[in-house]
Amino acid sequence: MPSFDVELKVDAVELKNAVDQAQKEIGTRYDFRGTAAAVEQKDLELTLIAESDFQLRQVRDVLIGKLAKRGVDVRFLDESKAVEKIGGDKLKQTIVVKSGIDKDLGKKIQTTVKNAKALKLSASLQGDVVRVSGAKRDALQECIALLRKEIEEAPLSFGNFRN
Repeated sequence: MPSFDVELKVDAVELKNAVDQAQKEIGTRYDFRGTAAAVEQKDLELTLIAESDFQLRQVRDVLIGKLAKRGVDVRFLDESKAVEKIGGDKLKQTIVVKSGIDKDLGKKIQTTVKNAKALKLSASLQGDVVRVSGAKRDALQECIALLRKEIEEAPLSFGNFRN
């Protein structure tokens, strides 16, 4: 029975390269000279540091620009954590890079597949991936197109296509 996996996985190499390029640009820009502005990466957690709210937004814009140039979708970034003060005059914002499908998104994918009754497919949440299986390869390819159209809040990737 043919199947494929729906995943939410960032390219770690491109993410690291984008962070390195952003840090390099921040180090050379005139408006950041003599300040503590920086971007740091620890696994899938990015930390933006600046001395003012305006500078923090500028650091974020530089990072997002570099991510876009490297082909990393900005929908991977979870900026829900608030800006916090560290030290006397420094601000810090932590951005978590999403990896793996959470239960809410998994349920949404499952209901989208289930609602496409003409395709005759089944979807099951297996850890941090959703496995979609069916009798025909054409139905699976139609399902991929449907999921790309319906699920816009996350950059889904499709892999492990088995026959």
